[in-house]
Amino acid sequence: MALRGCLRAGRGRLLLRAAGPRGPPARGGCAGGRPPAFGFLFDVDGVLVRGSQAVPAARQAFRRLADGSGRLRVPVVFLTNAGNCLRAAKAQELSQALGLQVSPEQVILSHSPLRLFSQFHQKCMLVAGQGPVEENAQNLGFKHVVTIEALRKAYPLLDMVDQSRRPKELPPPTTGFPTIEGVILFGEPVRWETSLQLIIDVLLSNGNPGAELQDIPYPHLPVLACNMDLLWMAEAQMPRFGHGTFLLCLENIYKKVTGQELKYEALIGKPSTVTYRYAEYLIKQQAEKQGWKSPIRRLYAVGWDRRQSSKKHTQTFAKRATGPTAEEMRVPTGRLPGQLSEHVQPPAPREAHCPGSLEHESQRGKAVTVCWPGLSMNSPGTPD
Repeated sequence: MALRGCLRAGRGRLLLRAAGPRGPPARGGCAGGRPPAFGFLFDVDGVLVRGSQAVPAARQAFRRLADGSGRLRVPVVFLTNAGNCLRAAKAQELSQALGLQVSPEQVILSHSPLRLFSQFHQKCMLVAGQGPVEENAQNLGFKHVVTIEALRKAYPLLDMVDQSRRPKELPPPTTGFPTIEGVILFGEPVRWETSLQLIIDVLLSNGNPGAELQDIPYPHLPVLACNMDLLWMAEAQMPRFGHGTFLLCLENIYKKVTGQELKYEALIGKPSTVTYRYAEYLIKQQAEKQGWKSPIRRLYAVGWDRRQSSKKHTQTFAKRATGPTAEEMRVPTGRLPGQLSEHVQPPAPREAHCPGSLEHESQRGKAVTVCWPGLSMNSPGTPD
């Protein structure tokens, strides 16, 4: 009943009562000052916002979870497979959209768990995507980063699809360019043909795309990929291509050229195990920071809408350490047309192995996926 005690209005159940002056926020999050024994994992795109516009019911729902100053009374993490921005920028965007204070530590972007993969932080990594990819990589701990644009400028003869960008004269040979030791795929790029060509070149040449092609190395260089979403919902009435579509193109081109499967050293973002481990870690960090001593025994994953996807999300997280049982409440939000949703599946590469740097005490409990339309917290299906 802890969740009902925090969410339902009236009957004196809310922490902040309507009557009487409001003092400073209580340390406990639920009724009677009890610390919360649960946390929330909120999907973002298509659930809380569509494009840049907040879903109206989301603001109403979060008013039930926040105190008078806009601070959340329960541990909350916002999970998004977006990766073309900084955590601080996404936190500010969510704060404005939802009318509450969201800190960067409450936001997990698709690439956030890459800070755990320290074995690659000293390697020279090619980064692909859009937005501040170089800054994102450096913030995650990567010390030696090469962008697609830098690689294209160093080897201008590699990018030949757009004839307007072809060099007018034969450029001199490139010297002193570092050997690339791995690839990070942050998200879908703007010029797919350029990124696809140059990434394939790097994999086929073992990190030296200017060299003459000898034997094709296999296994290839490590590839760290973020965000498996084949499609996603913005303001348009139909779904838009996501990074999963780009990965699908890359996988099929690589297999067609080499006859081998493209393998991922790490595949993160929803619904990977690594991302949920990281989310659990941040939820517990928040509880400790607030001085809430009660162990977090249940996590509510709010917003995953497709039945197959919801089941995979719940099972993936339940395998982690939240206990032997998992519940799933399926109330489809209808973000994707029914005929499409049966066919929309993320790529199925090798599951990432997460380094053992998240050593923390796991409690026996439950992981619950909650999929409800409009995020209505007055729904009869609100979990106990």
